[in-house]
Parts: sequence; structure tokens; C-alpha cells
Amino acid sequence: MKKVKAGIIQFDVLLGAVDRNVALVRKQVRSLAARGVRLIVLPEMWSCGFANDRLEAFARATPDVLEVLQAVSAETEVTLVGSLPEQGIDGIYNTAYVVDRGEVGSPYRKVHLFTPTEEDRYFVPGRQAGVVATSLGMIGLMVCYDLRFPELCRALVLKGAWIVAVMAQWPAVRVAHWDILLRARAVENQIFVVGANRSGADDGLSYGGHSRIVSPYGEVLARAKKRPDMISASIDPDLVVQARAQIPCLHQRIPEAYDPEA
Repeated sequence: MKKVKAGIIQFDVLLGAVDRNVALVRKQVRSLAARGVRLIVLPEMWSCGFANDRLEAFARATPDVLEVLQAVSAETEVTLVGSLPEQGIDGIYNTAYVVDRGEVGSPYRKVHLFTPTEEDRYFVPGRQAGVVATSLGMIGLMVCYDLRFPELCRALVLKGAWIVAVMAQWPAVRVAHWDILLRARAVENQIFVVGANRSGADDGLSYGGHSRIVSPYGEVLARAKKRPDMISASIDPDLVVQARAQIPCLHQRIPEAYDPEA
């Protein structure tokens, strides 16, 4: 694998305004692609936000949103990652999709629902870790609250991910946790972490921004502040190999020592 330029679109997700959110993303994907960016991560629930009283309607719109992503991804030869509401047999999922040069990969359904904001009232949790094979290699997927669970990120790495994309609507009041956890997941797993958070506010809740691209050494390669922004950085898979050769954590794991039942 070669070096790739990764980017993030951090924006104020307008609650329920699917057409406006999609138009903004389409425009900014083209802008980043013109700068040579080949992987772009979007925030959590970027098409509509947490408009929980209308989730079924927005989930019905998701196939149309994906068609737009497929078209702009094929046009720009970019890999796009972002979460959208998905209508499942048993309810609505908060689902991360990867669109790789026009092709939709296997979706990942958010496993950990944030109960303090009653996500569990409106969404059904997923049950499997999500790693997608793409033209850029294996990409692991996490959505917002998932970031607080190191077991999930380690599972992605053991499945072969060298990049983990994190999509979030992380509030400003806890943005310091976001900054720490992105770097922790990168360092402990010796991977690149691309964390896309939203900016702005809705329903009285302010979001923290602070989108980050973090190296396997914990170095922040690109950072946004609180306002809407587009950021990018070059990421090199050889750096993953180098970090793991210097400190071979993954090879020196002793799984039986971590079994709580032992």
C-alpha cells in the first residue's frame, strides 16, 4: 500500500435538512478531492442529525443519499465514510457506510448506544465489529460512543485495520475526552485514527469540533478547532509497520491473561 491523503469534513449538521447537508458534503468532497485527498470521513448521522422523532422518514431517504455518495465517489475516485440512519427489520440503526470509488462496502451498525441521551430509545444496537476492505486497505469503523470501548478498536485491528475512522456528534462539554481517546486508540493499537466530529449546535447542545487525524505514535497530523472546517494529512502505512517493529505490542499480547473468567 502507498501513502494516502486523508481528510475530514467538519460541519454543522442541520437537523432534518437532508438536502442541504447532502449538497454541502457533495461540494466539499469535490473540493478536498481536488487537493488530492483520497479518503474522506464525515460526522455521525451527517445527513439529518439526531432528529429522533422523524428517524423512519430519514432512514427511508438513506438509499438516495447513498446514491449521491456513490456518484461523487466514482467521479472523484475518493473513498467516503460516514454514518446514516438505516431501517432494519427490527428498528433503526445508526450505520456507518463506506463508499469506495462508487461501490458501497459492508455497513457497520453502531454497537454502543449512548444512553444519557436516550439513543437506546430510538436505535437498535449492532452486534459486530466493522472492518471494510477498500482500495486503500482495511478500514475499521467506530461511531461516537464506541470510542470509549478499547475492546472494539482492538478487535478492528486484529481483523486487519490500519486506519480506524471515527464518526461522531461529540459535545463540547466533553471534547477533552474526545481528544485524549483518539490519541489513546491510535497509540495502543499503532494505527492511524481519523476522527470526524461535527460542529455547531442543536436543541441547546453545543458540539465540540476538534476533528483530528492521529498517527500511530499519537502525533496529531491535522486538527480542526470548533468551527466548520476541512482538514487533511498524508498517512503512510509504512509508519504502522515501523511503530509495530519498534514496540511489538500486538505480537506480545497474552490474551489468556485478560480473560475475566480465568
